[in-house]
Amino acid sequence: MTTVTIGVSSVKQTRRRTAEALRGRRQGTYISFASEDLLWRTLTPKRWALLKLMAGQGALAIREVARRAGRDVRAVHSDIHVLLKVGVLNRDGDGRVLFPYDRIHVNFVMHAAA
Repeated sequence: MTTVTIGVSSVKQTRRRTAEALRGRRQGTYISFASEDLLWRTLTPKRWALLKLMAGQGALAIREVARRAGRDVRAVHSDIHVLLKVGVLNRDGDGRVLFPYDRIHVNFVMHAAA
């Protein structure tokens, strides 16, 4: 099973993970956002549902994703393009979309308001 960790990381934390990986230390797979606000604006409830639906399913046509989600193709198309733009989804050689992970681990710490 391939797991991706989605969370909030500073540039410093991301650079540290990169440096460790370059030293040969396994880091796992991460999708990092600069803030909690950016994470929640990008990964809306409907987009989370698409990721859950696509996890472990291989490459799918956008119409097939919409059918499985029970949603309008145009709305799913819009959500998929946001996820492609930020690098959460990939395209295969045939233009289908792919979320290449079987599981999603969410990891971030919320701090008390100042």
